[in-house]
Amino acid sequence: MKTITKYWFLEGFNLFKKLGMINMMRMCEILEMDTIEKGKRIELRDEHKNSVFFLKKGSVKIVDKTSNTAKYIVKRGNVFGELALYDKAAASEEIAYALESCVICYIESNEMEALMDKHKSLKNGLLKIYGLRIQKLERRLHDLLYKDSTTRIKEFISDYLEEFGEAEVSGRLKAKNLLSHKDIANLTNTSRQTVSNVLSSMRKEGFINYNMEFISKASQNLDEV
Repeated sequence: MKTITKYWFLEGFNLFKKLGMINMMRMCEILEMDTIEKGKRIELRDEHKNSVFFLKKGSVKIVDKTSNTAKYIVKRGNVFGELALYDKAAASEEIAYALESCVICYIESNEMEALMDKHKSLKNGLLKIYGLRIQKLERRLHDLLYKDSTTRIKEFISDYLEEFGEAEVSGRLKAKNLLSHKDIANLTNTSRQTVSNVLSSMRKEGFINYNMEFISKASQNLDEV
């Protein structure tokens, strides 16, 4: 794909705003680009195994290879695979799946490290992303220790809508229902049956609406759950 097209794809990423057009165009010359169908595993050739990814379109689920459980979800305009910059062994234990049709750009980690050495804003931006990932994992551990399963599921749904939802005319948030009950159970350290029971209860009590395609806040304030 032409460099100018890759540039357009990367324009929306906050990570690159301080680089300027010339540096971004140079970066685009070494980027690879691909389209991934919904449900497909993001697999790369051997020479691209340790790569950092930029998600322009769609959503991606990161899964632990050993336990086959969801670790976190990435939405469009974000980065994943950054673990390859800091711990290649740990990065090899992660698998990415497209939750919907995706467009990605990716760059080999060694090339990304060279760019980070040249551009402090890029290095700081990726360190911030990595730090936020760690904070989320720490929060999950804290919640597991101090919150019951029902509370963890309710707070997860609220956070999910805040991150992935878009405001309707009524002002309520509505998001694509990208996760299975098993995924939510993995992400909240609960059981699939508990997730099913809690979501059903939340719907009956008027806090959320959901079906196979969407989940949204209902007439009441979800924050009051």
